[in-house]
Amino acid sequence: MSNYHIKHLEEYYQVYRKSVRNPEAFWEEIAEEHFVWRKRWNNVLSWDFKKPEVKWFDGAQLNITENCIDRHLPTRGDKTAILFEPNDPKEEAEHITYRQLHQRVCKMANVLLEKGIKKGDRVCIYLPMIPELAVSVLACARIGAIHSVVFAGFSSNALATRINDSDCKLVITSDGSYRGAKTIDLKGIVDKALEGCPGVETVLVAKRIHSNIDMMPQRDHWLQPLLDDAYGDNVAEIMNAEDPLFILYTSGSTGRPKGMVHTTAGYMVYTAYTFKNVFQYREEDVYWCTADIGWITGHSYIVYGPLANGATTVMFEGIPSYPDFGRFWEVVQKHKVTQFYTAPTAIRALAKENLDYVEKYDLSSLKVLGSVGEPINEEAWHWYNNNVGKKRSPIVDTWWQTETGGIMISPIPYVTPTTPTYATLPFIGIQPALMDENGQEIKGNQVDGRLCIKFPWPSMARTIWGDHERYRDTYFSAYKDMYFTGDGALRDAVGYYRITGRVDDVIIVSGHNLGTAPIEDSINEHPAVAESAIVGFPHDVKGNALYGYIILKETGESRDKNNLRKEINQQITEQIGPIAKLDKIQFVSGLPKTRSGKIMRRILRKIASGDTSNLGDTSTLLNPEIVQEIMDEAL
Repeated sequence: MSNYHIKHLEEYYQVYRKSVRNPEAFWEEIAEEHFVWRKRWNNVLSWDFKKPEVKWFDGAQLNITENCIDRHLPTRGDKTAILFEPNDPKEEAEHITYRQLHQRVCKMANVLLEKGIKKGDRVCIYLPMIPELAVSVLACARIGAIHSVVFAGFSSNALATRINDSDCKLVITSDGSYRGAKTIDLKGIVDKALEGCPGVETVLVAKRIHSNIDMMPQRDHWLQPLLDDAYGDNVAEIMNAEDPLFILYTSGSTGRPKGMVHTTAGYMVYTAYTFKNVFQYREEDVYWCTADIGWITGHSYIVYGPLANGATTVMFEGIPSYPDFGRFWEVVQKHKVTQFYTAPTAIRALAKENLDYVEKYDLSSLKVLGSVGEPINEEAWHWYNNNVGKKRSPIVDTWWQTETGGIMISPIPYVTPTTPTYATLPFIGIQPALMDENGQEIKGNQVDGRLCIKFPWPSMARTIWGDHERYRDTYFSAYKDMYFTGDGALRDAVGYYRITGRVDDVIIVSGHNLGTAPIEDSINEHPAVAESAIVGFPHDVKGNALYGYIILKETGESRDKNNLRKEINQQITEQIGPIAKLDKIQFVSGLPKTRSGKIMRRILRKIASGDTSNLGDTSTLLNPEIVQEIMDEAL
């Protein structure tokens, strides 16, 4: 049992050694002791990265919802499973117990069955962060339907692409959603998307904003009356270990989105185990991940990981700035949140505001702070550590991807000593490798290279829906018998990893490989700078030169821009070296970002190089209008 909950550094090293010496025996023990199975596996692991093919717990049978809900009923039936915190703080929070969740999931499962959905069918879920979203995900899993959650901020075009790619038969949506002071017409977006989706037979509509919407006869149904009539129990479908659980789309740096397929047993085991350790979860804790369930973070660390551990998981409908910038901290105080997991983008946005927003709330319940989505820069790390954690709550800077299903490199709080900007040590069972340009592994410490993983882990995506060839080309063709993450990393003297950014964000200037992340960190430390993004552009002498797009804090607005440019370059020179100085600095009011907070650098690269004839698809951007503004003022 000790392997399930690591409590000190020596134990981490012991368990880690065991997990890489004999991965099969290690994961078998975790799987056996902590989950319920309908049938045991014949084989723990078979794999071949050349094909690539990976199978965990092959031959086992289970249903993930029995592990997330049913098995907790005898001991935790009255415990809050999902704590729903609405967009408007005046609206009451909703505590859904494990028993209530069981009934709601069963009813939803029965509605889906009644609408003709069966095992293996794909269901698209396009909902705001309301309880129906979590319930729909679990109801699909209960009947063996494959859920494809599309973040409810995507355009109708992006939604249609995803529905058609996986051939969904049914869509679950709502009349609309709240986002701060605004409402969004989700049903209208769905209607527009479905004009080009002939495969969709049924649309179920939850009421959230009570707006007047069009309902298409025969196709569209209000959800609540169907739930009211549905039977409150449901026998879970027995699934094979390698049956697909869900498809989740991730935007490729090029081309159409990739539908990553995650399967059932390995995903369950790994997300539950990482959740328990990375957040040091205890029975009475109240855990809050601020992500949207439309992203992998929400799948793994709002729904499946926490519920498999019988946790109380907070689902937050709102945004960090509404009704004011103290909203996150008000929720922490109100629900006595113990673990708080958010993105550096949010931390940086909040760090720009007055400290009073943080200081007026009691944050003493917090035990662990987490960061996800991109490497956290040093300034944001210190702000988070000092003002939110009060230097008492360790920060877990977690590195992982949609493709990995779960956290791969991260400190374990109160176990791993942390260093700002470092994701630190590989999680149990994860075998990272740094590779050079010639495909050779770089051994030893104080080195940097391309980050690969050399051995399968239970929650890795098994394929890209409908395109296994693309899966192989993207992840397994660059390095022999390795999963290539697409990221660069460095390993320091003690073996800690720091992610240096996407490899395509490594710019070769005068023969030097420069990762954009350290340069951006340096710029962001300037007192006038809020955020920055660096790209390369062609240069006659250096091959590439550096172009910086920089957002200023309000204080920087009135300053002499030329002096600011000099100061920024001086700071880079001092911290990284003159080789990393920027040839061009453009001050901008915003950066083109995807809805998960990633900067869309290919657009910035095109603008920097003067090639704006074809910027590609900008429909998935949070702020498409910013692109024109940057182009108009480009240097």
